[in-house]
Amino acid sequence: MKYKYFKSSLLAISFFQLMSLTACSKTVKAKEINIEIKNTLGFSRNEIISLQRNKLQPLLDKNNPKNIRVKEYGTDQYLVTQWVDNDGDGKGDELLFQANVAANATAKYVIMLDTIQVAEPKAKTYSRFVPERIDDYAWENNKVAFRAYGPVAQQLVEQGKEGGTLSSGIDLWLKKVDYSIIDSWYQKNVANPGYYHIEHGEGYDPYHVGASRGTGGTGLWENDSLLVSKNYVSYKTIATGPLRTVFELIYAPWSIYGLQEVKRISLDLDSNFSKFEISYRSNKRIPNFTIGITLHDKKGEVNINKPKGWFRHWEPIDSVFVGEGIVLCPKLIDTAFVHDSKTTDQSNLLILTNPDDKITYYAGFAWTGSKQIKDVMDWDAMLEKQAQIIAHPLVIKIEK
Repeated sequence: MKYKYFKSSLLAISFFQLMSLTACSKTVKAKEINIEIKNTLGFSRNEIISLQRNKLQPLLDKNNPKNIRVKEYGTDQYLVTQWVDNDGDGKGDELLFQANVAANATAKYVIMLDTIQVAEPKAKTYSRFVPERIDDYAWENNKVAFRAYGPVAQQLVEQGKEGGTLSSGIDLWLKKVDYSIIDSWYQKNVANPGYYHIEHGEGYDPYHVGASRGTGGTGLWENDSLLVSKNYVSYKTIATGPLRTVFELIYAPWSIYGLQEVKRISLDLDSNFSKFEISYRSNKRIPNFTIGITLHDKKGEVNINKPKGWFRHWEPIDSVFVGEGIVLCPKLIDTAFVHDSKTTDQSNLLILTNPDDKITYYAGFAWTGSKQIKDVMDWDAMLEKQAQIIAHPLVIKIEK
């Protein structure tokens, strides 16, 4: 507000009115938070940004968190946002939005209050427990889909009954559309068993896990053998929404070490990689913590890039090619190698790590049928980018 706009009527405005105008001006100013996001890498990045609740406190005081909006500086269009309640207390702990930052550049965003609604995109992230297929847990975004297996599926195998799966490996669903397919494929599979194993135009599930690690399954390497857990025993869905899905899978203690894992898994919109944040405890110190990728019938190609922390398998499945990969901080890696076994499902690319009691890694894939990649060089380039993203996270500066 400039002085010349009220100069002629200054004498008519009381002291209390002036104080009210001043307070109003301060309130408006407090209802915006400016953010700078810096990309130090030589390629553009489209990533989900997480802002912790305490960083947004000036906007939250006596205001509804649902009215917080985000827009790129200099524009009037609000971006899609998502609150994530990590501890289940009914309050959002972090606010998510998707930032697009050019190579070696800085992008500016504004956080503010507004009651205008923002339409969610058609593509979103999703996960759920699937009782209609025994007790799978499945998750997806607009690029990829995965699933893990639960205790009832394990019991069926142990009881010698049909239909079960005994595996703590991670399964891949090769989707080629950007919309959600989990509910549809499972529903159609109930009416027509085996439906999602056949290509109907949206993709399919030709990927075999069995007792292998799938892509991202874990274990312990000891005496030239891989020790692994059984199926997850319980789950917890933490978030689904337009930008990120988060859930936990809990595994019963296993091996002579009494190792108990809690796998917190998240998947962001537009990403080909699930993020695994695993915390564990054991009765005694474990020799290592191993992450694997199945080699199936050993007709694929392996690339071990220990210095940069990415590991790749490229294999033909039916008439297409699938690239699977693991990416993690190189400092966590002890060694990596191909374990070639004559036993079915026991040939794996193995990465041995030595974390304390927690480890974070990314497991993902792409396939030529989705048109996301054309060949193995594209897949290697995607893995290389993911490794650089992990090593050089976006730098977020909140202006006060």
